Amino acid sequence: MSTAPKTPDTPTDDRLPVTLPALADKRERGEPIVMVTAYDFPSAQVAEAAGVDMVLVGDSGAMTVLGYDSTVPVSVDEMVVLARAVRRGLKTPFLVADLPFGSYEASDAQAIATAQRFVKEAGVDAIKLERGGVAVQRARAIVDAGIPVQGHVGLTPQTATALGGYRAQGRTAQRALDVTRDALDLQDAGCFSIVFEAIPAAVADTIMERMEVPVIGIGAGASTDGQVLVFHDLLGIYDGHSPRFAKRFASVKDEMVAGVRAYAQEVRAGTFPAAEHTYSIDPDELERYRATLVPPAGIAWGPGEEM
Repeated sequence: MSTAPKTPDTPTDDRLPVTLPALADKRERGEPIVMVTAYDFPSAQVAEAAGVDMVLVGDSGAMTVLGYDSTVPVSVDEMVVLARAVRRGLKTPFLVADLPFGSYEASDAQAIATAQRFVKEAGVDAIKLERGGVAVQRARAIVDAGIPVQGHVGLTPQTATALGGYRAQGRTAQRALDVTRDALDLQDAGCFSIVFEAIPAAVADTIMERMEVPVIGIGAGASTDGQVLVFHDLLGIYDGHSPRFAKRFASVKDEMVAGVRAYAQEVRAGTFPAAEHTYSIDPDELERYRATLVPPAGIAWGPGEEM
């Protein structure tokens, strides 16, 4: 961060929408930027009510929401549906969406067209793409087309296999140089922000000395300008692999299971629904209704008798 961190004011209902200049101002003031992922309308509403600054419709939704075993299979169509739902739940946070694997690597034209879909169909404020190399050129092309881009270096899940799996990056001098080069190249390409994922804190500290745009960390230490966590990890909803940087701040799935189990027990015991969960009808209306029907065999309806 550029200056000593400050504690932001408590969020209020009259917050202004977060913009690119606002994010840059937060960095200059040393005010930590708070980012979370969201994949649907309810999670977006939670992020809105919690007063976060940025929301990412991450391709991690492939695993946390759609049940894939990695981020690779998720399609643009699926990601657009998720992003549209999140957009409807947000008013103030800056909304970013991941471009899924295979949707931008082939050419600048492909990258621009995919990014435009997210802006036009889902109303996102920006898109995010992973790694350096060819992605740097794609980022530059998208920025030149008028769409803000967030970069992503270090552990890039879309290419985790090529990186040796889901493991920290930059733990050798050469890999640290590679991550540094990717970050600086993406910054030079015009990215408004860059995510540092799963890199040693000391390496992040060193790269931060050269960064001029907001950097959001996830497993990259405390020197970045902000932090991001996956919604399902921080709330304890997802049962899949949990990286060491994913602190659990709640155990929502446990509460969900307990609630559904209690419901099932009451249904099976015949205690739900109770009288307070049902609707009534005026006795005269009930009598007129029954007068139009033939009672079942062996049953005689009396005047005003409840069904």
